[in-house]
Amino acid sequence: MFRQETRKSRQKEKLLAGAGITYNEAPYPTRLNFYVNPPTLEISIEEFEKFALDRMQVLTTLLTAQMRNLAPEQLKKTVDEALQKYMPIYRFEKESLRDQVEFLERQNLSWKKVSEDDKRLLKEQLKASHYKGQNVDQETYFEVDFERVTGLVGRRQVYVKGGKAYVPMADQVVLVLDEFKERLSNALEVTARALPRMEEDDRLMPVLNNINKQYLGREFTTSAVAGEIQAQDVDGLKVHMPLCMEHLHNELRREKHTRHGSRMQYGLFLKGIGLSLEQALLFWQMAFEKLTPDQFNKQYAYNVRHLYGMEGKRTDYTPYSCRHIIQNNAPGPGDHHGCPFRHFSAPNLRATLAGHNVDDFDTEDIMTLVAGKHYQIACTRYYEVTRAKMLNISTDNLKGGTLNAQGNSMVASQEIIEHPNQFFEQSFLLMKSRDSSSTGENGEPVDGQQSLQPTIKGQYSYKKAGAQISSQANHDMEF
Repeated sequence: MFRQETRKSRQKEKLLAGAGITYNEAPYPTRLNFYVNPPTLEISIEEFEKFALDRMQVLTTLLTAQMRNLAPEQLKKTVDEALQKYMPIYRFEKESLRDQVEFLERQNLSWKKVSEDDKRLLKEQLKASHYKGQNVDQETYFEVDFERVTGLVGRRQVYVKGGKAYVPMADQVVLVLDEFKERLSNALEVTARALPRMEEDDRLMPVLNNINKQYLGREFTTSAVAGEIQAQDVDGLKVHMPLCMEHLHNELRREKHTRHGSRMQYGLFLKGIGLSLEQALLFWQMAFEKLTPDQFNKQYAYNVRHLYGMEGKRTDYTPYSCRHIIQNNAPGPGDHHGCPFRHFSAPNLRATLAGHNVDDFDTEDIMTLVAGKHYQIACTRYYEVTRAKMLNISTDNLKGGTLNAQGNSMVASQEIIEHPNQFFEQSFLLMKSRDSSSTGENGEPVDGQQSLQPTIKGQYSYKKAGAQISSQANHDMEF
């Protein structure tokens, strides 16, 4: 809704002018807006859901970039690209000074614009606390309660007198963000109180309930990266599996059987990496070696065919995404499905990481992400650390080691793992690219030739303890 209005803001100005209405008299006199009064445009439920999902994409990108400790320039580039793709709207920092001031003056904020007379009286004090190279005379200042800018006060970037801080226009974004957060928080509280009255709304409630469960990435109905997988190939491909699927595979081999939730999660994953129905039937029959072929056919063959859309409603089921695994059907006692980063106990997860040669520092980094409920970012970090070891790249700095022509790491990625099959494909292609770099078409070694292709792109720089890490920068059926 906001994006649609913003895209047409320029045309709207022209239309208003043609109708004899100045932009300042319009419902939204500036392109910047807190939307205290909701837009009056009519949109469909489908559009509402799409706009909400677009915002989720941007917020996910921002959270990921911050958690990945991207360098400031890469953080800005990443977020700008997401905004351009999903929400091409005007931002406060990109507006002209005139529009910024007009926007602030219309918000009835508890700020006071410092007059020119007062600014002259405080010139020396303002100059002492001002950024180097900026002219105090040409700067616009606002007087605010110092409690609202404690960060700026702590860094001695503002002059404070009588409980008031004198904030230059260059730092107004701090106040705008603070004000926006406060208003957003209040609006969310109002919305939360209104939700019970909307339970009978069969249009909006299903959308609201579904938005947080949406997986917006690739479905991985099948994969061609490893070709058509044979039943006997699965053990050899375990090295490319994410921790969740590797755990399921190990337990299946150990117990010669596995429960419903595990069979669903692992069976769909195998389908996604290229295991055909014929080979899936063979794989599961061999895995359940305690059963006779006749017993397997009677108890499980139908369910395997159902998984591939050949029985029942003939639905072509897709592998579970990370979001689905994390949010649905939590494992109970004796179950092995789920996400290790979400469902393992802390001691169990630490032991599992140690068993995969993840050192203490990397383990603590992963456990910190898990404690913050950033399970997919923790999985991504696990991917990077373990793939770096497979490539003999030092994890002291994952930006080192094998790089492409642009200096991007072969391992580090600005994108998080969102799907187990994504993990598998990235790992498989990475190792395939490594192997192809050492031999020519006839299998002979190629001396001095660096033909590695970057399968994972990113500028993420990850350093060990002692280095400064930037704080800038988340089928229900029987089988």
